[in-house]
Amino acid sequence: MNQVVSRDVWLEARRQLLVSEKEATHLRDRVNAERLALPWVQVDKDYVFDTPTGKKSLADLFAGRSQLIVYHFMLGPDWDAGCTGCSFLADHFDGALPHLNHHDVTLVAVSRAPLEKVEAYKKRMGWGFPWVSSFANDFNFDYHVSFSKEELAGEKVFYNFTPMDAAEGFDELPGLSAFYKDEAGNVFHTYSSYARGPEELIGTLMILDRAPKGRNEDSTMHFVRRHDEYEDAPKAQSCCH
Repeated sequence: MNQVVSRDVWLEARRQLLVSEKEATHLRDRVNAERLALPWVQVDKDYVFDTPTGKKSLADLFAGRSQLIVYHFMLGPDWDAGCTGCSFLADHFDGALPHLNHHDVTLVAVSRAPLEKVEAYKKRMGWGFPWVSSFANDFNFDYHVSFSKEELAGEKVFYNFTPMDAAEGFDELPGLSAFYKDEAGNVFHTYSSYARGPEELIGTLMILDRAPKGRNEDSTMHFVRRHDEYEDAPKAQSCCH
């Protein structure tokens, strides 16, 4: 339990914290500006994804908008369920969709699992956001979130912009990538983030950071379960139930 003090002492401590919070906010603003200033890379490779409405190219995934956010969701071809951490993050997508879509941004999850596995897990979780399969292309490998057996058998794999010991790697890892499509239909890769980089998308963690016990975790997100696996959790319904 923390120290218990008078209201005046608490107010002075809170004002000191406010200084740090403002510094963090200003730093985030500077980082955001640097992110927007990053150079872009044109995507020349043709990727075809399996979707519920047929095969679509990367350009098609923009759905008529100029900006695309791809969440690299950890669900491998041989997995029985999606990654718990990715599922926790994805729980925050559906409420954001109307706001993103009306601000010229399309959000899509991409996994290497075949479409039928993607659809089954999406139905189990009761999600509505777009989710497609890259099972038939190299998209996940090219954006360094999926790794072949040969890569994992070597000394290093490339993840989060740096070589990582292959022994520490998995066949799938999380990430987020952003793309822009110009009026001529050219697609550009503008940004990617890995590991804890997309953590700010998890609103639940931002709320917990302000709770009296914070995240109250023994290790990163050790307390997280899929939302239908908590005790007494109501079963999620599919969007077409």
